[in-house]
Amino acid sequence: MVRAGGQERIVEVRASAVRGTDGKVSQVIIVSRDVTEERKIAAQLLRAQRMESIGTLASGIAHDLNNVLAPILMSIEVLKAKLPGPGGQKVLNTIEAAAKRGSDIVRQVLAFGRGVAGDHIPVQPRHVIGEVVKIARETFPRSIDVNADLPRDLWIIMADPTQLHQVLLNIFVNARDAMPRGGTLSVSAENVSVDDTFARMHPEAKIATYVAVAISDTGEGIPTGIREKIFEPFFTTKEVGQGTGLGLSTTLAIVRSHGGFINLYSEEGKGTTFKVYFPGTPLAPETIDDDATDNLPTGHGELVLVIDDEAAIREITKETLEAYGYRVVTARDGLEGVAVYAGRRDEFSAVVTDIMMPVMDGTAVIAALRQLRGDVRIVATSGLTTKERVAGMADPAVKAFIAKPYTAGQLLVALAGALR
Repeated sequence: MVRAGGQERIVEVRASAVRGTDGKVSQVIIVSRDVTEERKIAAQLLRAQRMESIGTLASGIAHDLNNVLAPILMSIEVLKAKLPGPGGQKVLNTIEAAAKRGSDIVRQVLAFGRGVAGDHIPVQPRHVIGEVVKIARETFPRSIDVNADLPRDLWIIMADPTQLHQVLLNIFVNARDAMPRGGTLSVSAENVSVDDTFARMHPEAKIATYVAVAISDTGEGIPTGIREKIFEPFFTTKEVGQGTGLGLSTTLAIVRSHGGFINLYSEEGKGTTFKVYFPGTPLAPETIDDDATDNLPTGHGELVLVIDDEAAIREITKETLEAYGYRVVTARDGLEGVAVYAGRRDEFSAVVTDIMMPVMDGTAVIAALRQLRGDVRIVATSGLTTKERVAGMADPAVKAFIAKPYTAGQLLVALAGALR
């Protein structure tokens, strides 16, 4: 079914006939149930099972391929000594380069299939990120600006430095390839304390402390139909011979083996952000206060409009705000949000709106709300933290910006600041 706003939903419909004493049908009872989320979960489960099977198969194939490539690489050195002429050396160098490339692919397949084991030691992520940034600045085209924002107080993570390097480099290379005509690649990092609100927005997150590394590009973005497939092994949109389809699947396997998770944010024409979370160890002995939630700012019955096209985020945000003293009305897209606000503009104290939405995006929503009420107070949210943050903060109606997924504390502090 297609909703009024244009959103497609999958609906299960059951009809039952009610017969009278004479055996004839007197009524028909029809029950409709929205099963969109159930279908999504089922698809994710099937995808996970398929990836597990592919991983097992790939690991076995890779082992055999390694046995084939090893003697080829060893024989090349012997042949180089026996064929000193330039013609023979050129051919052998070509064979060697091809064999080494095959060996690198095999190594990636083995890493994916085995779940990526490694020695985890205390690592300061700022140093590893800095090394990858330096490589990017020296090797990427001059048309790509590489910016880094790395605070000195990042928490320590338990990681394999080589694998961490591989994760970052894989995402950097994808960002480079997404900007063939140039652009900006931005990397930032921050310490994040994940609470229940945040964890409910991402099923792989746990209530714990993380170091979050965000890598953003200003490329064309990833089409909707491709986003769910990019972490699958051997899936690639590059031309034959230019990509193996193992980079992001290996990246995900490495991150998961470290107890972390990845968030992907992308919109066609507006770039892509990969946000990678690694469990972090606070430098101070005690950083998380069990009573910290008692110190969060609370509302006093103010009415807040929450606009977001993701049902789960709408509900979590609503529950969080209501638990801290606010009254909440929700809207599933920008068009509905503006209509709701227009009918009760004098009652709303603030609006929490996503920037990336179908039908009517957040930038258009902000402009429309300002037309309805000049002193509207807005908290903008988005997963595309770089370009969207700049665009959102440029509007005086936007009093705060928070990146998705956000904690209850980040939401409440931002809202309290907007209401001052």
